[in-house]
Amino acid sequence: MSVGLGSPSHGCQEGEGTGSRAVPPDAATVTVDAVLIGRNEGARLAAALAALEGQVRRVVYVDSGSTDGSVELARAARAEVVALDMGRPFTAARARNAGMAALDPAPEFVLFLDGDCALREGFVATALAAFAEHPRAVVVCGRRRERHPEASVWNRLADDEWNTPVGPARACGGDALMRYAAVKAAGGYRDDLIAGEEPELCLRLIRAGGEVWRVDAEMTWHDAGLLRFGQWWRRMVRTGHAFAEGASLHGGAPERHWLHETRRALAWGVALPVVAVVAGLVSPWGWLLLAAYPAQVLRLALRDGGGRLAWERAVHAVIGRFAEAQGALGFYLSRLRGRRVRLIEYR
Repeated sequence: MSVGLGSPSHGCQEGEGTGSRAVPPDAATVTVDAVLIGRNEGARLAAALAALEGQVRRVVYVDSGSTDGSVELARAARAEVVALDMGRPFTAARARNAGMAALDPAPEFVLFLDGDCALREGFVATALAAFAEHPRAVVVCGRRRERHPEASVWNRLADDEWNTPVGPARACGGDALMRYAAVKAAGGYRDDLIAGEEPELCLRLIRAGGEVWRVDAEMTWHDAGLLRFGQWWRRMVRTGHAFAEGASLHGGAPERHWLHETRRALAWGVALPVVAVVAGLVSPWGWLLLAAYPAQVLRLALRDGGGRLAWERAVHAVIGRFAEAQGALGFYLSRLRGRRVRLIEYR
């Protein structure tokens, strides 16, 4: 595999080259380039760039209007820089597509990373071995871990969220190694999705005959920075929006993409409260319907073993249905108005 970064480069507009190229690798080697996206990530971006040194052939950093010196930081780390035109609505999907467009010559594999993620040593080699073992694989991901799970209950929940089953998967997150040609053939990410763009891409890749694999290997450090309840709530609102939009795109058979998750959010976050209020106004016994919420917390916590994390997960799963419902309703309302929801940021 050819490693090392290219020469320092100047910023360019979306889809434009920089004029500098890394030395082409030997024809017998595997080429792996990285697309790193970010906006005002500061020290997190510095860590992400440092971790990539020597692990990939080149790095393209796509910046989305940073004002904290991120562009200069990336150039100093010898990454090629693509500056998004912020006159158009920003999405992470659009940034990743812009990064892919700048990869010329095209690599065999492209490593997608967010600016708050730092690649773990050895993951690329492990992922390439997985590609060799599974010829139909088009996406390989591993274990993302939070840097500071001890900082808050919401960081702990994020770390737990990343611990998905090893083996064949339906989707990956924002950091994963992918076959460049397969992603290109699929048309890349959907530029207009403000969330849930990775599962949507994986769905299309699987439809085309590819496979997504999660390997038992450390992949990245992630810094969610979820230190306040309001941040976590906004993140769950974004999740609800992603569920609803994903279901609207691919909710039919056979995938029924995020249809269950959307219905669950609306059932717990909208339907049950409305029914309980109406029933309570008719009869005091109607308010007993609200007991379904603590009962659900108890059921989920005991199902997962009843430990501290199980209780934290259960409480926030039930509370989170209200935030998810808010996000789903926001999506439906915006669609009725003929508008698109702007980026939902939580940090």
